[in-house]
Amino acid sequence: MLVSLAGLLPLLAIFVALTPGFATALFENEQALERFLRQVVTNGLPVVFVVNYLTLFLYASTNARGDLERRPGLVLFLDVAARLVAFIVLHILIYVLSADWFGSFGGSRATAVRVVAPTLARSAFFENISGVYLYATLVSAIPLYVSVIEGWLAKGRSFAHRRSRGIAVFLSLVLFGAVVVLLTGIGYLVSALQSSS
Repeated sequence: MLVSLAGLLPLLAIFVALTPGFATALFENEQALERFLRQVVTNGLPVVFVVNYLTLFLYASTNARGDLERRPGLVLFLDVAARLVAFIVLHILIYVLSADWFGSFGGSRATAVRVVAPTLARSAFFENISGVYLYATLVSAIPLYVSVIEGWLAKGRSFAHRRSRGIAVFLSLVLFGAVVVLLTGIGYLVSALQSSS
């Protein structure tokens, strides 16, 4: 939870500050502030927490089995797959529950499901609050990726520790970028399929 909050709160502040008129609307309109806080508590925090928990659990379990040293590629693949699936499925679930509980999306579950893909497609560009949730998971992803990649680089090679750390950090950022690109691509693909049907 602390890792999730550490990733989420600073990005929320940046998002509010960068969105024109948003901070003013929150300060001047109590109902807007309530809806914003409800959205963060019922959507953002659960999504970030579950993604972080799931991926850190996978990391710990593969490390305990020795897969971290034997098959680092598998560990990274499982993390990316879990991160993408959890992020998408949690958005669908929470949007549907929001339609039921709070009357969001006009109270329509079908509408709630339909808006997930376009929302996720734009989240990579930090154009909506889902972008905050996506990048908040970076706090757990990068240390995990650095640990796996650095161990892989050091294995059987004579990299200096500082050099392998720098390469591992760079490759970790590239890998997280690939996750963002994949999520965006999935969002755009599903949106296109929805609009053509």
